[in-house]
Amino acid sequence: MSDMSELAGDAASGALLAGAVEPATGHARPANAGNCANCAAPLTGDYCAQCGQKAHLHRTIGGFLHDLVHGVLHFDGKLWRTLPLLARRPGQLTRDYIDGKRARYISPVALFLFTVFVSFALFNAAGGTHLRTMAPERVAADAEAGVASLEREIATLEQQRNAAVAQAASTAKIEADLAEARADRHAMRRIAASEDPVAAALDVAGDQSASGSLYGMVSNAWRKAKANPGLLIYKLQTNAYKFSWLLIPLSLPFMWALFPFSRRFRMYDHLVFVTYSIAFMTMLVVAASLLYAAGLSALVAIPALYAPFHLYRHLRGAYGLTRAGALWRTAALLAVIVAVLVLFVLAMVALVMS
Repeated sequence: MSDMSELAGDAASGALLAGAVEPATGHARPANAGNCANCAAPLTGDYCAQCGQKAHLHRTIGGFLHDLVHGVLHFDGKLWRTLPLLARRPGQLTRDYIDGKRARYISPVALFLFTVFVSFALFNAAGGTHLRTMAPERVAADAEAGVASLEREIATLEQQRNAAVAQAASTAKIEADLAEARADRHAMRRIAASEDPVAAALDVAGDQSASGSLYGMVSNAWRKAKANPGLLIYKLQTNAYKFSWLLIPLSLPFMWALFPFSRRFRMYDHLVFVTYSIAFMTMLVVAASLLYAAGLSALVAIPALYAPFHLYRHLRGAYGLTRAGALWRTAALLAVIVAVLVLFVLAMVALVMS
């Protein structure tokens, strides 16, 4: 029951956050005479002509609750116009939005935020892997394995340092790596020796800070991930939705490469396409996960097979491509998706484990 209440709360948060970046349309009451309460401009209709604020403002609990329910359930009515079109004719939706028909649809950013929050809520409700629910014995065993791995790394670094000293070479880099490895070994020993390894792992994660360089941050994160994979899984699960926006800038250069130096399609066009596409693919991942969790693993193939077909239709409709042009770009885009996901996972590991 508590999981369902958390699910509803997270979904509501997603709708309200998305609504915060989505302008309301068509729900104002008749205008009051006088000036706008926000910018003091003369009112000439249901909305201020200068700032867009509603002319009629309520100050009642009932009005507040109405806004809450409306924001969560109705999403200005745009949700039910946008989702079917995104599923069946994504190219038309993207083209319409780019061409200026925006009042009738949810903006790409608002839909992206909504799907991210809803997916996070559903994954939590489905009972994903969570460090606090892992057996303490498993966490302790991972920590002990990490200690052994770090011992071998320290021994190798000490040999490299001795060889460098014998050759009168600089040992600054090796000494820094040694200090870092010893600190990590100490942290793993704390976890392995603790009466509550799970709590100790979380404390260690909170105490550790990022290295100054990109290489140092990545190598440090990789060492910690190998030393304690359970902690990595937990931190990836709890932080993935926070960094999901990284998928958008990571995808844009690849989309530009599909239409290099095009005067017809600007980066804004690619931005709208990518954001709508990621939002829909997130929905497909959620659908596949729910089918698998419900024991309907045979049906998981449906969203998996629909994904490339959706990309094809999206590309062809949004960019006005021929069948051949859409097909080769779809194949290229599938490879791009793999590359972007690899970059995203690497960035996530570096960020959450540094």
